[in-house]
Amino acid sequence: MDHADSIVIDPELAERAESQDLHTLGVEEEYLLVDAVEPRAVEAVEEVFDRLPEDIRDSVQHEFMRSQIEVASPPQLELGTLAKALRDLRAGVAGAAEAAGARLLAIGTGPTVNGRVRVVDNPRYHRMQERFGDLSPGAGMCGTHVHVSIPDDETGVQVLNHLRPWLPIFQAATVNSPLFEGRETGYASWRFMLWERWPTVGPAPYLRSFQDYETMIGDLEASGAMLDEGMLYWYARLSARYPTVEIRMGDVMPTADDAVLLAALARALVATLVQEVHAGTPAPDVPHPLLMAAHWRAAHDGLEGLNIDMATREPRPAWKLMRQLFDYVRPELERHGDLETATTLLGRLRAHGTGAARQRAILAQGGSVADVVDRFARLTRGDAPEK
Repeated sequence: MDHADSIVIDPELAERAESQDLHTLGVEEEYLLVDAVEPRAVEAVEEVFDRLPEDIRDSVQHEFMRSQIEVASPPQLELGTLAKALRDLRAGVAGAAEAAGARLLAIGTGPTVNGRVRVVDNPRYHRMQERFGDLSPGAGMCGTHVHVSIPDDETGVQVLNHLRPWLPIFQAATVNSPLFEGRETGYASWRFMLWERWPTVGPAPYLRSFQDYETMIGDLEASGAMLDEGMLYWYARLSARYPTVEIRMGDVMPTADDAVLLAALARALVATLVQEVHAGTPAPDVPHPLLMAAHWRAAHDGLEGLNIDMATREPRPAWKLMRQLFDYVRPELERHGDLETATTLLGRLRAHGTGAARQRAILAQGGSVADVVDRFARLTRGDAPEK
């Protein structure tokens, strides 16, 4: 929920990236813990922690609810190394979950009816619950956060301005929560609709400078809408401790490959926008209500429907907008050595659909919610690769 700074940047890696004018990237993923027999969330996080392999323990954190757990990959330059790190983390945590009588599930919300799940016994989480009440219903909400390095905070703020019109299509690619408490919600990402209830969730506003960014944080803390900077839940924000932009509005994705594709596109987009900032290109003037409409459409339709073309302000097939994004960032995908992998992974996403589409396909073929949970637990672990 708010472990934005759990990714530790290796100074030597950062120096190597800077010397080559490249951007490092890291991924955080939040998962649900479900019972090994019944498809219901379980408060098993402490038992899972007790069984984690030593080599991944430092990359795993608690999340808000006791039925959740989070991993953070080390920052990487090479996409293949990131992919291996994510697969190893998923497999290691899934193994620990199974040893604790649970399963690990990369899914945006609890898909089945569940009893009351408590927050993790952490003073900060208890303060959050006291201040904000029941804004995190069910078993918890699980997302994906991608960190991309930036040269400095001033550049980062301008990158946030340029990111705003692109993020709805990123969100459409991540939708993975059409089910909630045993029912089809009619949305590809019901997690997003639940998440919107928190007072600091939304697109980052247009910001003139890093000082403007810091002033906004102070004002929001003073208002009581957030306890600290960790609760700045904008769809993209700056890390509080490290020179990264964090893109954070998406659902957790079903497979490590899905997450790697998102990370590759995020890095290429941030790298492209850094060049625009340095060239003095002004950020697009996108009205806030139109941004909100595009994000709502992304949550509703995913990639299988429509979204808003921010240049024309007209609805277009979301897959065409995804292709437009891919073509726009292609030079940076190539410069970072990611083009071949990203092309392959985009083709797989096109063939298999988003997580929401895959869940719905199981139900359309006569499967049950339990079948969805079983299939996605195997996808999460990496035991059911999709070719």
